Amino acid sequence: MIQPSQQLLAFDFGTRRIGLAIGQSLTATSTALAPISAQDGKPDWVALDKVMETWLPDALIVGIPLNMDGSISDMSRRARKFANRIQDRYQKPCYLIDERLSTSEAKEIHFSRGGSNNFRKESVDGLAAQIIFDRWINSTQHIPSHTRLEDLYGNGNA
Repeated sequence: MIQPSQQLLAFDFGTRRIGLAIGQSLTATSTALAPISAQDGKPDWVALDKVMETWLPDALIVGIPLNMDGSISDMSRRARKFANRIQDRYQKPCYLIDERLSTSEAKEIHFSRGGSNNFRKESVDGLAAQIIFDRWINSTQHIPSHTRLEDLYGNGNA
């Protein structure tokens, strides 16, 4: 159960980069952080350890990239596996949230602010993590990371 005033770290899982945003449950606001690198979905653990030590979050939020029809994708499973790993490693509550189109929304916001389409240079991963934070903080369903995706979203064969 989320407490009235907690620090939350949101993740936009990716295979090459993982977006981060730190947020507050009391104010329902967040700030994008620099993304951390990943190799085939495995995060730079040293960099992530530093983020955890710096921000001391009370709980973690991981976006789950479902297919547009709501079915489970390979990336959904990989993001859930990542959520389980960080929950085990940091011993913090970790929650899942549907993050469909968060990167597209982040790109729209980025362009509206005059950003370029060079996303290697101007990453939108932190902005996508902020969107994930916003969706979670505004949701009434806080799903623990150990919950089976199939139990929530079906068998993925839709």
